[in-house]
Amino acid sequence: MEDLGWEVENWVVPGRPEHEIMQGQYARLEPLSLQKHASALWDAFAEDKEGRVWDFLPEGPFVSLSQFYKLIQKLDPSTDPLFFAVRDLATGQLGGFLSFLRIAPEAGSIEVGFITFAPRLQNTPTGTEAVVLMARKAFELGYRRFEWKCNALNLGSRRAAERYGFSYEGIFRQAAVVKGRNRDTAWFAMIDSEFEAINAAYERWLEPRNFISTGTQIRNLRELTLPLLASRDPKVVGYQSAP
Repeated sequence: MEDLGWEVENWVVPGRPEHEIMQGQYARLEPLSLQKHASALWDAFAEDKEGRVWDFLPEGPFVSLSQFYKLIQKLDPSTDPLFFAVRDLATGQLGGFLSFLRIAPEAGSIEVGFITFAPRLQNTPTGTEAVVLMARKAFELGYRRFEWKCNALNLGSRRAAERYGFSYEGIFRQAAVVKGRNRDTAWFAMIDSEFEAINAAYERWLEPRNFISTGTQIRNLRELTLPLLASRDPKVVGYQSAP
């Protein structure tokens, strides 16, 4: 008899994520609000003098506060993507935003994307934990698959995906036209059966003792997630999909 795939027993379609606060040790995710967040986010992104944070995003860069307000005004009521502002609990400052998108409960699939972090949030425990909180919420809700996609030329994003424990799944060629340019899209994902081990790596990395007083990490997250990636595909040992 032809193999039709394994039967997914006791499958329950998960609910859609709520627009609610998510809080960890370092990061607090707040439902993105024009009134509450736009001005402070503008100040945060102003630290990026060259506007590089917007290079691979469909929006930006912005030359005026009014332009930026129009973006947040559009994102605020959206339900897919569903946006959250990221606040650093230590400083109380906002540093960026990110979203759930391509929310498909019937397929058990959900994506994290539109990750837009100002310099103050990049390469910090707060920025890392923001994505961790999204992953934990997705699997807590019962999703089977958590996705990460990016422009195939965005090497920083591709490395970040693997650092978080997402498996590289390939390139969709000529997937979109963004700002008048071709976009090939790199696909990454993690699935529910993998998340217990991935989450344990997150917990080890986020332990306060893993950071010195300046906030610098002692052991990087990739050291903890690389063995997990290698257990799925031995070719990833010592290798990143983005050179």
